[in-house]
Amino acid sequence: MSIPRDSQRIVIAGASSLLGAELKSLLEESRFAGWDFSLLDEEVAVGTLTEAAGEPAVILPVEEGSFTRAKFIFFTGSAAFTERNLSAARQSGATVIDLSGAALNSPGTRVWFAVDGAGHDVHESKTLYVIPSAPGLTTAKILDALGPIGLSRLSLIFFRPVSEAGRHGIEELESQTTQLLSFQSAGQPVFDTQIAFNLLDRYGPASGENLQSVRARIRSEAGIAAGRNLVKPSIQVLHAPVFYAYTFVAIAEINPPQSQDALVTICRKAGFAFDAEASAPLGNLNASGDSAVHLAVPESDPAQSNTWWLWGAADNLRLPASTAVKLAEKLVE
Repeated sequence: MSIPRDSQRIVIAGASSLLGAELKSLLEESRFAGWDFSLLDEEVAVGTLTEAAGEPAVILPVEEGSFTRAKFIFFTGSAAFTERNLSAARQSGATVIDLSGAALNSPGTRVWFAVDGAGHDVHESKTLYVIPSAPGLTTAKILDALGPIGLSRLSLIFFRPVSEAGRHGIEELESQTTQLLSFQSAGQPVFDTQIAFNLLDRYGPASGENLQSVRARIRSEAGIAAGRNLVKPSIQVLHAPVFYAYTFVAIAEINPPQSQDALVTICRKAGFAFDAEASAPLGNLNASGDSAVHLAVPESDPAQSNTWWLWGAADNLRLPASTAVKLAEKLVE
């Protein structure tokens, strides 16, 4: 199905999610501010009153014709929700931009890693794009920065915030923290385990959140990024008891050896943010609300002169949402 060339309709499918809300906010601040927004989601969120382009709006269910005449369809909800509706979205003729990861391995998909909108061309023939998660985008950015100077090995550990599980995840960490400090039994409906004051490599067996699936998605995204760089990174993901933003630690082996100043210059040119006060600690709060990936000054490993430790943070909502907006802007240039 073809759509009118002058269509200015945008559909956000999964609009009630934290990622959907972040995307809508950024779209309203972009060149798409005056476009027509349609907000869709699963039945549990249908009827929720919100706003779009400064006007009251209600989240609607996906029905026949929901995607008609759309220029762009963004999927920002669960992977299962995307899988159920992806075929109908593609049949509408719109350009589909998936942020849920569900379409990662679909035929004809283009995975778009460009964080700053430069260096990664779009394809006019493509109508299905996937925006990687914040860890996937971060990994690709490190590979792009260090690959040309002799990167030979890269390993990363990402620390996952509870906001990746949505508002219910945030509420559970908040309630568990309050209850545990009051010596009360902590509720565990989302994660099926104690997540407050606790680092974990998995959630409880009854949890709908699955760290193994999260790792699989990020490793798949990193593998696609590594296809351009020839260095396939090793990746681990752990739960961290924080609300927003991924933090990560990486170890990079570079031959020939580089100086600290050279690495800072290379990373800064690649778009990484270094906070003004190099002596100040870097944490997830530095990256919250920012589309940049933040890095502390790299530290050399005393045992290996060609090995460097990287510590950084990236907003789990703002980074993929801003990347999606930049892709859409590039597609209408």
